Amino acid sequence: MSSTDTASETATTAGARAHARAQHGRTAEFMRHIPASTSPTAPAGVSPDSLVWSETVAPGGYSSAVLARGTRIRFTDPDGAACAHLLLHRADAPHERLNVADTVKVPWQAYLGNGHPLLSGFGRALATIVADTSGAHDALTGTSTRAGNLERYGAAAPESASPAGRELFTLAALKHGLDRRDLPPSVSFFQGVRVRSDGSFDWIGSAGAGTSVDLLLHVDAIVLVANTAHPLDPRPAFTCSALLIHAWPAPTDLDRLSEGNLLGPLGPEHRQAIANTDADLIARGQL
Repeated sequence: MSSTDTASETATTAGARAHARAQHGRTAEFMRHIPASTSPTAPAGVSPDSLVWSETVAPGGYSSAVLARGTRIRFTDPDGAACAHLLLHRADAPHERLNVADTVKVPWQAYLGNGHPLLSGFGRALATIVADTSGAHDALTGTSTRAGNLERYGAAAPESASPAGRELFTLAALKHGLDRRDLPPSVSFFQGVRVRSDGSFDWIGSAGAGTSVDLLLHVDAIVLVANTAHPLDPRPAFTCSALLIHAWPAPTDLDRLSEGNLLGPLGPEHRQAIANTDADLIARGQL
């Protein structure tokens, strides 16, 4: 059907309604699956009926969700060029949010990986990485900016072919009553960075196609995700591929994590961050 034919069909209210209703039930390459149980890519071993979030995020796309404490979120890079930039805010107190400096400093580890807590500036654990088959991540350089993408690619707007992560995060934040002032530095998954001996950054890129990272939420959280090229990616052309997201309730994993039965014994800093979170939830009558 040509665009002219479509335009003629939707020239009236009745025609537009009929056209819109005809799209019901159709699927697209990049979309959120509603209900999540209809996901065509449910992770092995996870019942589709248990999913609360299932989505394929386009290259240069973004998404967000409000998820409950005890939810397990899996990010998957099916093609090897995704870059999942992530921000977390507490759903009931969005002023408490991911603090990348403390996330690196408190556990004495600059490189994200299995067992790494994602901390707020209040010394509390917002989430823990509980599975990781990639190992190529970054908590040091943040996401891309309008100025940076304009200089590198000639465009940075969300609707452009090279959207900046900061611009995508802004759109995601607005959906939850947040704005630019609520966007601190982010972490990113699937495009790794290491620090050279002289203090400069070395972009190591992807670990390859088919890798995944699982987060376990310690609080009800607003999850903001921007899937766009890493700011240190040296390739001259904007490079990014699709990102899969799946989430499902896993509250017993929180107990197993604290007891040392999920990842093994946790470090003292991690244990204290979880204790701080639990104490706050008890004080709020939420635990």
